[in-house]
Amino acid sequence: MVNSVFRDTGTSVFETMSRLAAGHGAINLGQGFPEGIEATEVIAAAERALHAGPHQYPATLGLPVLRQAVAEANRRFWNIDVDWETEVLVTSGATEALADCFFGLLEPGDEVLVFQPAYDCYGVLLRRAGAVPVPVRLEPPHWELPRQRILDAITPRTRAILLNTPMNPNGKIFSRDELSFLAGLLERYDLIAICDEVYEHLTFDGQAHRPLLALPEARDRCLRIGSAGKTFSVTGWKVGYVTGGAKLLGPVSRAHQYLTFTTPPHLQSAVAFGLGLDDGYFRGLQDTLQRHRDVLAAGLRDLGFRVLDCASTYFLCVDIRDLDREGDDFAFCRRLVVESGVAAVPVSSFYAERDMNALIRLCFAKPPPLLHDALGRLADWRERAGLAA
Repeated sequence: MVNSVFRDTGTSVFETMSRLAAGHGAINLGQGFPEGIEATEVIAAAERALHAGPHQYPATLGLPVLRQAVAEANRRFWNIDVDWETEVLVTSGATEALADCFFGLLEPGDEVLVFQPAYDCYGVLLRRAGAVPVPVRLEPPHWELPRQRILDAITPRTRAILLNTPMNPNGKIFSRDELSFLAGLLERYDLIAICDEVYEHLTFDGQAHRPLLALPEARDRCLRIGSAGKTFSVTGWKVGYVTGGAKLLGPVSRAHQYLTFTTPPHLQSAVAFGLGLDDGYFRGLQDTLQRHRDVLAAGLRDLGFRVLDCASTYFLCVDIRDLDREGDDFAFCRRLVVESGVAAVPVSSFYAERDMNALIRLCFAKPPPLLHDALGRLADWRERAGLAA
């Protein structure tokens, strides 16, 4: 006998496409990991901490130095006052943080509104926690918040809203007006919000991220999740943090202590150092990724691809309706790897119904020479297929 949730869950599409890319020698623009922009000063801090020690269990809530740094970063960047002792938890990555929140706060049968497109782990973890994910669909190309659809989805069993902003895979940044609407629902319907904000520092064109936790009316009903992996381009480190009111964070921290219990101390020390870097680092990361976005977006448009606007994250969405007559984005991505040598991710994998087949996702957090190489391969593929712009 096996657990039914994991029995019915296949290998992640990101892992599937990465394996396919490796097998065909393709350029992997599918899985969302950056290359060539790692924060070298933070890596050096980790090396110093590794040699200095200690190497034993730190406190389950996280090293005080990192919890203090997370609290200070909330104040510095988002004007949120946080008690580092009772309102910050360090986790082994943002995915663990999500699991902690679901296991610590939800009862079997609780319904959770999940905005689609949604990262694939959300539904799996919610179901394993005994909760019921209720998809609420956002529509391209502008991805506006569907307010009436949200109201219609709320039932007496609704317990939480799961909010991803900035949003993967479409790069949407929820506006202040949209956040105010959601904050109003929390009090009106006695809900909590679990906010995946791992791309908080990766916004472009002068647009700013806004945490729901920063709104006073949401302060006691909201938990927000951050990721050192995204902020410092070290996704393999798996260091995350949860910030929120002590009453909500208490059961979340107890779930954490029975999952990973703690996170490598030298990595915690390095992340604390990184969060204290001056504004130049954070602006530089935004500028670098914006340039990479522009390289890939302009190149794709020059080739005749229909590229949606992107305000944040690592990803561009490309409309393939004029390229995929079969209406199967997963099969299209498989063919693209084999025929062009470039790997993408089908956006249908971000929908519970698997019926959004018009878009694929490409990662631009790569060195420009690699992006130009990928564009060259796609140009050759279009020409061979008779699709040249």
